[in-house]
Amino acid sequence: MAAAQATPARIEGDAPEDVPDDWWRRAPGELAAALGSSATGLSGTQAQARLLACGPNRIDAGARGPWFSEVARRLRNPLVLVLVAAGAASLATGESTSAWIIGGIVLLSMAIDLVQQRRAESAAAALAAQVVLTARVLRDGAEVALPVEQIVPGDVVRLAAGSQVAADGVLLQAADLFVQQAALSGEPFPVEKRVGAEPGAGIEDAAAVVLMGSSVISGSALVLVCRTGRRAQMGELAHLVSTARGELAFDRDLRQFGSFILRLAVFLVLFVVLVGGVLHRPWLETLLFALALAVGITPELLPMVVTLCLLGGARRMADEQVIVKRMAAIHDLGAMDVLCTDKTGTLTEAHIALARHVDIAGRDSAGVLQDAFLNSHFGTGLRTPLEDAVLAHGGVDAGGWRKLHEVPFDFERRRVSVLLEGAAGRRLCVKGAPADILRLCDRYDDGGVARPWSEASRAQAQATLANLETAGLRVLGVASSTVGPEVTDARLGDEATLVFGGFAAFLDPPKADAARTVRKLLARGVHLKVLTGDSELVTRHVCAALGIRVRGVLLGSEMAALDDRALAHRAQKANLFCRVDPIQKNRVIRALRARGHVVGYLGDGINDAPALHSADIGMSVDTAADPARAAADLILLRHGLEVLAAAVREGRRTFANTRKYILLGTSSAFGNMVSMAAGAVLLPFLPMLPVQILLNNLLYDVVSAMLPMDRVEAAEVRGPQHWDMVLVRRFMLVIGPVSSLFDLLTFWLLLQGLGATPAQFQSGWFIESLATQVLAVFVIRTRGPALHGRPHPALVACAGAVLAVAALLPFTPAGAMFGLVVLPAHFYAALAATTIAYLLLLEAVKRRFHAVWHGHAPRAMTARQVRPGRLRSVRPVLEAEAMRQPRERRLE
Repeated sequence: MAAAQATPARIEGDAPEDVPDDWWRRAPGELAAALGSSATGLSGTQAQARLLACGPNRIDAGARGPWFSEVARRLRNPLVLVLVAAGAASLATGESTSAWIIGGIVLLSMAIDLVQQRRAESAAAALAAQVVLTARVLRDGAEVALPVEQIVPGDVVRLAAGSQVAADGVLLQAADLFVQQAALSGEPFPVEKRVGAEPGAGIEDAAAVVLMGSSVISGSALVLVCRTGRRAQMGELAHLVSTARGELAFDRDLRQFGSFILRLAVFLVLFVVLVGGVLHRPWLETLLFALALAVGITPELLPMVVTLCLLGGARRMADEQVIVKRMAAIHDLGAMDVLCTDKTGTLTEAHIALARHVDIAGRDSAGVLQDAFLNSHFGTGLRTPLEDAVLAHGGVDAGGWRKLHEVPFDFERRRVSVLLEGAAGRRLCVKGAPADILRLCDRYDDGGVARPWSEASRAQAQATLANLETAGLRVLGVASSTVGPEVTDARLGDEATLVFGGFAAFLDPPKADAARTVRKLLARGVHLKVLTGDSELVTRHVCAALGIRVRGVLLGSEMAALDDRALAHRAQKANLFCRVDPIQKNRVIRALRARGHVVGYLGDGINDAPALHSADIGMSVDTAADPARAAADLILLRHGLEVLAAAVREGRRTFANTRKYILLGTSSAFGNMVSMAAGAVLLPFLPMLPVQILLNNLLYDVVSAMLPMDRVEAAEVRGPQHWDMVLVRRFMLVIGPVSSLFDLLTFWLLLQGLGATPAQFQSGWFIESLATQVLAVFVIRTRGPALHGRPHPALVACAGAVLAVAALLPFTPAGAMFGLVVLPAHFYAALAATTIAYLLLLEAVKRRFHAVWHGHAPRAMTARQVRPGRLRSVRPVLEAEAMRQPRERRLE
């Protein structure tokens, strides 16, 4: 903590020079004078001038690094290291042409990847800019809503429950203020804040200070802003984090795949060099050929293809009204098999209206309406749709009342109390969760008379509450008490002796399309779990209206008695979690992830922020509370599950196209490299020159780069998608030998049937090898019949262009540079026949492989399904993910 409390270094021009460095220890009046401000804030002119001097209130911790640092990071990739080693060896042995080609491949792939990443970052930033966080700021004496980037030192900001603290500052006023500042201190519990300077306190311990990145749990306050942007404490920490960021899970998956390819390449190099030594081949020629083989099996464009897939997915999701804040979340979305969500606004319309205001007997009560209206009208804390519904209902004149004090809403008490003064005296109006309000009342209102509770009256109140909830109405309890003139502040103790007035019941009808969307998600392997603070009866009513079968219910009160292991077992079976608080929502998310599920969470309240942070994919909406939007990976601009179903489909499409490249690249390259290694043993000359291998690989990669735009089969988006290195390895070992078999047949045909010279042999196999690789794309890209899948036109055009280049290159001067010669016409006819036969066999083997794999192999790679000795390659990924804490159409 010592480092966190150290005095931040001054950054010139970022704040007025006369603000003390230990500002958090100074009195508010002294700071206001130093900042040229007052309790009414800055003028518009002052704020504009200060914004120009200090800059916008943002951290930019994720700012782009210099281009050379990006290049250095890519050079550490095992895939690139193979290429660099091959180029260096070629240059050292005088093979400058090979060195230039290898260098060109490295530079081209890295340049394309770097440019595409920059474009992806720019596109993501442009999309994220659509989600603007705002704050309530006093300007020219009036309260206005402004983007947080426009906040400057000297501004006065109003905070309420649900507010995100947008800058560092000191409290001018505070009422029952509790903030969550775990992002700074790591402390998970709310911290109370109050007015008053503490000369000896550290910045994070000062009770009169609120810091950027924290959020208001309950209460309200006025804050004088002292530090913004990089000068804020969060800015200091963000700078440290940005310079020491660890490897992310998605990057780790790619690195592990690269390491697998590197081991395979090393084995091929050693094998070829050993065979060359045994056969007494020229060592330089053998070494260059071996290195070319290693290059050939290396999918050097994988980073670029992944980037293109993610960028394309982000753009298509933007068309579906989904903003992607974390690009790798698209892959996580494709793997999601459990979606946890609140009820309001997701399963219901969120157009809440006050439907009933009744006493304990279920009779309409004007007193209940009056107390609920006054409480909502004068309350200044967290605003919810329920308050808005009460105010929209109207029917009460608040003109004769004056507010004296308030105990704002918080998620522990689940109620709000307002102390008012009117012509008849002083009155405390309270509304909140029915069970809590009933517990606090020692009397009930019976036609204007306060009577003590009896067993019959309590049973009657509970029966009325049950009837309202069974009808699907959301219910608040309403109570009040008359206090004497000596009471000037509302305190928690004043809530202990209340008179229960009755219930305010709200109608929030189920969404018309929610049932269809839930069925669609379930058909795609995504199971819905509802986490709500509402009662079980209300939630069951909504589920029944939408046709959602309730498989199990777990109440918050029951959850409190369960340890994490027991909760993981119960959470697996239940799909309704009722009367749960924010901490319990977070526990459910973590329990499901511990069971091996990939969990998404959709929420929009400040109480949803912990769960959004802990989920694999946090999703919120553009109208959500600031902490929820800040914690989310995806922002939905259109509310409801329908847009989410489209986003899930897009995530799986993006994943499927990435996997296509890996399956195609590894199987095709493995087959060719085995053929070349066999040719090096069986032939008295090299089957293909090193420069020809590199050119072949480069032309094939040009076609592969079109895969991110390709269409995918319906089967690819029907269920959750997971990285499966076992599938990649087995596919490579099954499909690769098919290619090798026909390569050996081509060897025999060229030598024995056509009597080719070494140059003709190398040119003929160069053309045949490239043709089979390119055309195999259209076979392997689908699980089903190749002719039934419509590839993207760009993929078809690119493949045609590459085949034309391969056929015509021997007729050009450039062909001589690569050792290619013109072939007789009957050579082309023989090679075409061999290629057609290869494609027919490849189609049959591919369909058989997928029938066996997807028919018998486990599809969901959850932790409980990974048996000892099975799927070892993905075990580290599963364990790391479990420990991570944050964070029907034929063709689609």
